[in-house]
Amino acid sequence: MQAVETQNGEMKILVMLGRKGGTGKSTIGVNLAVAAEKAGHSTLLVDLDPQASAAKWKDHRDAETPVVVATPISRLRDILSKAKDAGATLVILDTAPNSDSEDAAEVADMVLIPTHTSASDLYALTSTINMVRRANVPARIVFNDVPSRGESRVEDAREAAKMFDVPCVPFHVVDRVAFVDSYNAGLSVEEYEPRGKASREIRDLYKYISAEMGV
Repeated sequence: MQAVETQNGEMKILVMLGRKGGTGKSTIGVNLAVAAEKAGHSTLLVDLDPQASAAKWKDHRDAETPVVVATPISRLRDILSKAKDAGATLVILDTAPNSDSEDAAEVADMVLIPTHTSASDLYALTSTINMVRRANVPARIVFNDVPSRGESRVEDAREAAKMFDVPCVPFHVVDRVAFVDSYNAGLSVEEYEPRGKASREIRDLYKYISAEMGV
């Protein structure tokens, strides 16, 4: 596959951010990393979460790419410097749901905030949005793990999210068993079920984010 070039030839950094756990940051992160590789990027996925969900996914994976590195936040800038020297064009940071993630937000070109549609999840966005504002980086909210019959919930959540003045991704990701099965197999949904609905949703999300980031 022909390698891609980012605008100005710079390495871009996408940060999966959220102070609330269980919103699917790791799941979306690994799937976007594979999508980026398929698009021609040299991609590094950095797992900053002590739970190491992305690193554990890599442990089950036969393919060499994307490269996954588990590291404490204290080594992040060193890892990013080495990634740039190695020719990485896209780095995705999978963060922990704690205040240390603010250091990750500060190096981002864009932040992606996965969230559920419940009122408690929307309330929990406040601290995450405050991180983004302090870091002064662009961000997008994506509604994730949406029940298959939850269309009305998404519309209500989009309306409620307007209070944050952060754009929402114009579509959502549905809670599908393919995400669980592919993770357990060390695959992305595109690799596990190429023609499935989950694959289409990830492709759409990657295309949207890559266009917003200019990668």
